[in-house]
Amino acid sequence: MRPLSGLDAAFIYLESSRAPMHIGGLYVLDAADAPRSFGYDAFRRHIESRIPLSRVFRERLIETPLSVTHPYWINDPEFELDFHLPHMAVPRPGGLRELKELAAKIFGRPLNRSRPLWEITFVDGLDEVPGVSPGSFAVVTKIHHAAVDGGSGAELMGALLDTTEKPRKIDVKDTWEPESLPGLGKMIGGAYGRLLPKSLELGKLVAEVGGGLGRLYGMKRTVPLKPPPRLMSAPRTLFNAKVSPHRTFWGVNIDFERFRNVKAALPEVTVNDVVLSICAGGLRKYLLSRDALPADPLVAMAPVSVRRKEQKGQMGNQVSAMLVDLDTNQEDALRRLLRIHANTLGSKTYSKALPANRIAEFIPSETAALAARLYSMTRLGDRHRPFFNLVITNVPGPPVPLYMAGARIDHTFSTAPILDGLGLIIVIFSYAGRLSITLTSCREIVPDPEQLADYIAESMDELEEDIYQMMHPEGETEDEAEALPPSEVAVKLDTAMDELEQVLIRLRSGGAS
Repeated sequence: MRPLSGLDAAFIYLESSRAPMHIGGLYVLDAADAPRSFGYDAFRRHIESRIPLSRVFRERLIETPLSVTHPYWINDPEFELDFHLPHMAVPRPGGLRELKELAAKIFGRPLNRSRPLWEITFVDGLDEVPGVSPGSFAVVTKIHHAAVDGGSGAELMGALLDTTEKPRKIDVKDTWEPESLPGLGKMIGGAYGRLLPKSLELGKLVAEVGGGLGRLYGMKRTVPLKPPPRLMSAPRTLFNAKVSPHRTFWGVNIDFERFRNVKAALPEVTVNDVVLSICAGGLRKYLLSRDALPADPLVAMAPVSVRRKEQKGQMGNQVSAMLVDLDTNQEDALRRLLRIHANTLGSKTYSKALPANRIAEFIPSETAALAARLYSMTRLGDRHRPFFNLVITNVPGPPVPLYMAGARIDHTFSTAPILDGLGLIIVIFSYAGRLSITLTSCREIVPDPEQLADYIAESMDELEEDIYQMMHPEGETEDEAEALPPSEVAVKLDTAMDELEQVLIRLRSGGAS
């Protein structure tokens, strides 16, 4: 019997029939790269062989009446693998649109809490997916956010997948044993038994926060940093509305090399800065197309992993968060990127001083559960400005191709929860030289996610064009630029970088550009 942390339990309290709290993914497997014997039966045998690699597969949730304690995980005494492995066929003609619409329906259904909180659907009949052989397959995964975060979810999928066509041998002794359902007295006793250790942790947390604020104050005196947006300072947008259970789901893949090229031209920025910038550009275009762009810039919440090396392999959530001003009122793509870079520098520093993931541990379970339910039932979110406008989460994935039972994974797309007041989430996942940018919303908020995805792709094109224009003055053709001596090219690049450095200094201190 293992208690959920306060942060993990929050995903249980926030869940409703309209807002399932699972993360997941869509993986397309090319039939041309799969063994002849590959199909549902081979897929099932493969998953069965990997079950001992993670306790998540056979742990179920136990909740207490009135949430007098946080829920517990126990080894499910009634575990049945077949309940977790549905088999479906994509509707004709079997293209990417039909597959994504099917995945959206799957993602819109909550997991059954009387079983371990995961599901992997096998989908066949893919006949019209560009770049993929007819008769290919897909798998759609769902794992409750109470059990994993983005990082541990990626590790969990790593347990199911291989880096070579030949599946690796699993040499793990299965020590799992089913547990009987605990009584209420045992669960409450366990909760009160943790009060003393938790009170000691609270003292450490207060000292940690105090030290972090002290370091932050000292840094602000020597390094100009723009503070992050305040909670509830974000403008109201069409994304900040009540959600329905009717999911919309779409994504776009962009070669990772394009992000590296932008970083090479602007060494100070990070790949994550570039991702935030093109998402901001896409959001700006989308809201303009619906005559709904607010005058104030949108604010995104970006989860930040605080998982330490010794916590690798552990499930549950180990994340904090930072708020980022997306500068969506800025039309120029390059200027927007530089401002976002300055914004993230300040936000990262401030977020380290306040470990939000640990603060959640000290909120009483019944208070957290009641607050979450009342907030949803009373639609309180309609009566104040949004905490932030959307979530943009970046999960690093493997740089090499992965295989499932010998079948190569070609496309990947990811999803995460939306809820009332936060009706759009963008998940970025890197895989085998590409970055997938995936949007999850509902029909009432973003009925056309493919249009938003196209705008994000266009925003990348515009950023690259702005960088090219920066490095090649007006009137200079590409052929003329290539003909310049290397020394003159270096002088031009140094001059441009000096100008950008001055802009960054002003932006970091919150000044106008």
